[in-house]
Amino acid sequence: MRKIKALLLSLVFCIGLTSCFTLNHTVGNGAQGGDKTEKKQWYALWGLVPINDVDSKQMAAGAEDYTITSTHSFLDVVVSLFTGFVTIQVKTVKVEK
Repeated sequence: MRKIKALLLSLVFCIGLTSCFTLNHTVGNGAQGGDKTEKKQWYALWGLVPINDVDSKQMAAGAEDYTITSTHSFLDVVVSLFTGFVTIQVKTVKVEK
C-alpha cells in the first residue's frame, strides 16, 4: 500500500511540473543593462485565446538590444490552478534592456 501511495504522489508531482517552461529570445546583442519590464499574459480556453495584448517591442521602449523571457512560473501555475476551472491561464513576459 505504501508503494502505491508513493507512486501516485510521484505521478501527481510529475504531472504538476510538466507545464513549467521558459522561452528566451535575444534581440540584437541582448540585454546590456539591468532595466526590466514585466507583464502578465492572460489566456482563455486553456491558452488558445489571448485575453490581453502584451507587446514585447513596446515594452522594450525603442531599445535595439534586449532579451525577452516568457515564463510559466510556479506562481503562474498556482494562479492557473484557481482560474483553470473557468479555462483562464496566465504566463509572465519579461523584457530586459
